Amino acid sequence: MFRTLVKSEAVTVYNRHLTITYFELFTGRGLKRYSLEILIAPGDRIILDDDSIVKLEARAARLVPATVYSRMLARTA
Repeated sequence: MFRTLVKSEAVTVYNRHLTITYFELFTGRGLKRYSLEILIAPGDRIILDDDSIVKLEARAARLVPATVYSRMLARTA
């Protein structure tokens, strides 16, 4: 299974600059899937996947701020 880069964008969440990279891939059955990878810190990544890039962007908009915030809380505890 090979991934093809679809797009890459930079976002700012809680004054942190993160890069989101979107990929397109085909399953063994020939179905199209999309995934994204968000690098929060070296060795700390979020990987999401879905059938639609629109759904994937919506999930990322909800999950990325929550994940970054939880990482911030974990460091201060």
